[in-house]
Amino acid sequence: MGPVSNPARRALLLGVPAVLFALITWQVVAHGPLLRADARLSRALVRPDGFSAFLSDLGNVQVAVPVLAAAVGYALWRGRGAGLARWWLPPAAAAVLMALLPAVVVPLKDWAARPGTPVVPPAVGYYPSGHTATATVAYGSATLLLLSWLRSRAARRAVLALCAVLVLGVGYGLVRHGYHWPLDVLASWCLSAVLLTALAAVPGVSRSSRRTSSGTPSSSSGPS
Repeated sequence: MGPVSNPARRALLLGVPAVLFALITWQVVAHGPLLRADARLSRALVRPDGFSAFLSDLGNVQVAVPVLAAAVGYALWRGRGAGLARWWLPPAAAAVLMALLPAVVVPLKDWAARPGTPVVPPAVGYYPSGHTATATVAYGSATLLLLSWLRSRAARRAVLALCAVLVLGVGYGLVRHGYHWPLDVLASWCLSAVLLTALAAVPGVSRSSRRTSSGTPSSSSGPS
């Protein structure tokens, strides 16, 4: 069942957010009716304050990328120490994905040329949200790298929960402060989900199958 279900699950995780991203982008570029609902939701949510600004700042490159860099360094250290084949591949793939993210997001911003909310100065290039993509890819990639080395189920759940809190917090802060429309954030979540699913498919990024259900290494897993 595993060999069948894993590709099917991966296809679902790639396909659903990709379709949603395409639909949202079409509405933004075509100025479709979904933008009116987006504007109404933004007006209802926008309340600029210090806390929302703080949450938004968690999506800054200066904050999110060092977190990923620490996870990359840890994964390199653990992988090399464990003597794994191609121990360098998972952290290298995560670093490359983060480095290439602007090459994906910036052309989309230029092409969509969406204006910002009334709270921000007049400009275009707000779609999709770069801060949301940075936070989601950086924290998500760091989580994928760390999950491979966490023995206990509680620790894995804690890391996943922390990642979700950070990613959702950044998105909430951006919308609450008026830095982005809700659809800007949602589209970046969809795009990032596709990228992270691709990263998870890289050999060695996820080694949960090498561990037993109790969270301890199996007899065939080798040193950890």
